[in-house]
Amino acid sequence: MDIIVLIKQTVDMDQIKLNDSNEAITENLPLKTDILSKNAIEAAVQLKEKYGGNVTGIIFGTEKATSSMKEAYAMGVDDGYIIKGYEKSDPLITSKVLSDKIKTIKNDLIILGNQSSDSYSGLLQGLLASKLNVSLLSNAIKIEINNGNVDVTTESENEDIIMESPLPAIISVAQEINEPRLPNVMKIMAAGRKNINIEDTDIKYGDDDKILSNKAPENKRKKIVYEDSKGIDEIAKILRVVK
Repeated sequence: MDIIVLIKQTVDMDQIKLNDSNEAITENLPLKTDILSKNAIEAAVQLKEKYGGNVTGIIFGTEKATSSMKEAYAMGVDDGYIIKGYEKSDPLITSKVLSDKIKTIKNDLIILGNQSSDSYSGLLQGLLASKLNVSLLSNAIKIEINNGNVDVTTESENEDIIMESPLPAIISVAQEINEPRLPNVMKIMAAGRKNINIEDTDIKYGDDDKILSNKAPENKRKKIVYEDSKGIDEIAKILRVVK
């Protein structure tokens, strides 16, 4: 089985701070592999371990993504491509570049996270399915291969649902699907020696998207200061309502 896993590198959201104007400071933040990309990598590697085959990772971003690809290698990805020359997050452009690359690689399954932590748009999976003309099975919490078909379990509000599709197909995974493995030192060292295929993209894109504001929403709470015992009665009323 030939599996492609799509990997995204994002800034470390946990380290974003606000400046005096309540705007997010995103410059010079460390980069890391997006958490749902790790779930996608783990799902792909588990399928390889169960059914045999090869896992190819693809990252669309910049040269800095080599660290994420090495991490994917350490987790069990066999080979990888970094398509560099793009620092934005436009699903239309991303889907065009990725679908063009995917068409050049033999594949039975394409696996990715159901969204990314920097945009949460969830649009990429559908755009890829349309451009590649294959079925999309979303929000997978379990994947099984059966006689040339893929069975995907997805979680709904009331019960789990099993969807089936012939191969090839695209699967987006939910975070509940697995717990990404932590590679040991030997695998990390071996990953550092593996070759990463780095390619340029020649796609032309404008700067049509404009950020009107990246200020954090204001959170103002009503404050009442009591300077006498009257405050005790008022606080007691609130506590009785909460209870």
